Amino acid sequence: MSFSTETVIGMEIHAELKTKTKLFCSCSREANEFEKPNTRTCPVCLGHPGSKPVLNRKAVEYAIRVCLATGCAISPALIFSRKSYFYPDLAKNYQISQYEQPLGTKGSLSLDSGKEIGITRVHMEEDPASLVHPAGVGGSSSVLVDYNRSGNPLCEIVTEPDLETPDEAREFLKKLTSILNYLDVFDADSCIIKADANISIKGSGYTRVEIKNITGYKEVERALRYEITRQRQEVSSGGRIIQETRGWDADKGLTFRMRTKETEDDYGYIIDPDLTATAISAPWVRRIKEGLPELAHEKETRYVLEHKISIEDARVIAAEKDLARLFEKVAEKVSPILAARWLRRELVRVMNYSKIDFSGLKIDEKHLSDLLTLVEQKRITEKTAQKLMEQLIKEPFDVHEHVEKNGLASVNDDGAIEEACSQTINANPQAVSEYKAGSEKALNFLIGQVMRQTKGKADPKIIREKMLAGLDH
Repeated sequence: MSFSTETVIGMEIHAELKTKTKLFCSCSREANEFEKPNTRTCPVCLGHPGSKPVLNRKAVEYAIRVCLATGCAISPALIFSRKSYFYPDLAKNYQISQYEQPLGTKGSLSLDSGKEIGITRVHMEEDPASLVHPAGVGGSSSVLVDYNRSGNPLCEIVTEPDLETPDEAREFLKKLTSILNYLDVFDADSCIIKADANISIKGSGYTRVEIKNITGYKEVERALRYEITRQRQEVSSGGRIIQETRGWDADKGLTFRMRTKETEDDYGYIIDPDLTATAISAPWVRRIKEGLPELAHEKETRYVLEHKISIEDARVIAAEKDLARLFEKVAEKVSPILAARWLRRELVRVMNYSKIDFSGLKIDEKHLSDLLTLVEQKRITEKTAQKLMEQLIKEPFDVHEHVEKNGLASVNDDGAIEEACSQTINANPQAVSEYKAGSEKALNFLIGQVMRQTKGKADPKIIREKMLAGLDH
């Protein structure tokens, strides 16, 4: 394959599927906070001689969902292979994976720019054990192995080398995670998702370097930016880039050499004799396809056409499954444009400030609908609504009752607002003179005085209108 861009990036994303049990045995997939190392195991996931794997049908269905959602062609048969390598995280010295015939091939995923990122393959494999380095990777004299994770079901999504920047890589991972969440095959609280990034630069003749096991959108971007800089500096100083595998140290913000890069031949793939081929019938695939939900990009298009909200609001809201659900409920009660603006900006702002995600959000669509109905009807000001949103996040309450009890309703009496403006003009002759000399700051000062006088309960737009009318006399 020939390239012409300055950088070439390909991704291998490993997403844990949220099944109840592991891929080939009945051990629980999900960890619990009280478990001890090497206790959530059995002869199958420990690779004991004579143990036989039994395929988890639900994991296959989840993987087929991923294939369909990314436009992949699905193989008529599911065939597993043994990927042989000797490492402490594999008790049986091989990993059950797919090689010769992956479950899905030739899919794609679109970025916001419209650029299509090709998906080479989607396949299933078991997760190895977890290696624990007491003093950190590279600094430990010994390594501990915990096989509790061994055998968990993974879905690996491999892209074509179509990504050109760290920003694109971050966006791809974010969009893929959104798809997995919508498909209900992944749970951020109990599942892991990690990326291996393959990167090369033009200056090295596109010699490929792999960065292993990067976790998180931000870390993918950071790791790639660092590696691009490292490779460019190496080439500019007369050095040579070699094909190798590197790790990412998020604390130090750098990549480090782990080993020279293996080729596929080094793994000695063979068809696993303990697992017979599983037929992927057309009716089975059709039933799964009929059960697929509306995905983020489909919601985005519908929101723009049906609710007339901006493409930016639609994109942000649709990307987050729980935010989209709230928006659709609230938009049934108030203006969709108002709902989109408040949920995308104010709700997300307050959640970020309070360090709350949707799993910890206590308020529901009724609280939000009640609050925004008062805003829409101009019964409270937006400033009051912002303060109420901050309070609701901490502890939900009846919005209508709270507004009435605390006297938070807006001042909508035109006569009262005009009187307040008149008093402010008479009490601040210097500010009036400065405004008439062209000072916008003086006008804002006068409006602020009226806001203070009405205790923030009057609409700033109405105050401004009445103030300008009073100043023009």
